[in-house]
Amino acid sequence: MIENRHKELGLSDEKVLEMYKVMLLSRRIDERMWLLNRSGKIPFVVSCQGQEAAQVGAAFALDRENDYILPYYRDVGVVLTFGMTAKDLMLSAFAKAEDPNSAGRQMPGHFGQKKNRIVTGSSPVTTQVPHAVGIALAGKMEGKDFVTFTTFGEGSSNQGDFHEGANFAGVHKLPVIFMCENNKYAISVPIEKQLACENVSDRAIGYGMPGVTVDGNDPLAVYRVVKEAADRCHRGEGPTLVEAVSYRLTPHSSDDDDSSYRTSDEVAQAKTKDAIITFGAYLKEIGLLNDELEKQMNDDIMKTINEATDYAEHAPYAKAESTLDYVYEK
Repeated sequence: MIENRHKELGLSDEKVLEMYKVMLLSRRIDERMWLLNRSGKIPFVVSCQGQEAAQVGAAFALDRENDYILPYYRDVGVVLTFGMTAKDLMLSAFAKAEDPNSAGRQMPGHFGQKKNRIVTGSSPVTTQVPHAVGIALAGKMEGKDFVTFTTFGEGSSNQGDFHEGANFAGVHKLPVIFMCENNKYAISVPIEKQLACENVSDRAIGYGMPGVTVDGNDPLAVYRVVKEAADRCHRGEGPTLVEAVSYRLTPHSSDDDDSSYRTSDEVAQAKTKDAIITFGAYLKEIGLLNDELEKQMNDDIMKTINEATDYAEHAPYAKAESTLDYVYEK
């Protein structure tokens, strides 16, 4: 690895350590949720394991005080970077009344928090893409200078919502960053059975925007391309399609058996490129991280997660009479 790559990107030592800590927090929250699910305490998990580097690297390249994000259901790293907490995510997992996403009404992974400009998503995949384009159009019409950032899986790039949103953004040169988190599988369908082109980013040319494929296991590489895309937006040059290639280390969800469509050897091989390991190794190589600091980070994170879990598990459910709140009537 090149020494001090982060300095070349304008990132301080403190900032890259913060990136690593958010990646670790994302992973440990995800691991805890799997344990809670398997013990029958929460009903469902959609995992982010293997995609934390792309999520955190991208989110750190954005303006967390000004930009809008429209994440998809795996984006724990993105929403943590933008201000959600372990407690927020646990309240959602337990479907409790204090869940900031939906007061316990939605499945986990339907992120939404107005104060942090996290725009809620719908269960049909890819609907967040035209929403992101619409917000960007509104901002441009009002003369505001912000970026909308939306993510989706490579399977979603086959949906009409993606193509319509990308086309509209390209025609009107809107300040949108489309980031495909290519984790190699759309549930059970491998990438080679999803695309006729080599890369998802190849589709960008049809919509008049740059397309770039980047190593999604390298948070610094993802930071660089998303920062460049954001700079393009601020210059009025329109959208960018970023494809961050990683690998989904877990089944599609807690209801999926991935052994029916991929081998354990394939997953084991992918784990050798796990960014939690490789980015930690980079930080150790340049002297920013050592075993003692890493242990302290993990201890602090586990304390946070334990407190969040206990709080959420004992928090009250929504009252039955609140069922009809926010429901329109004629």
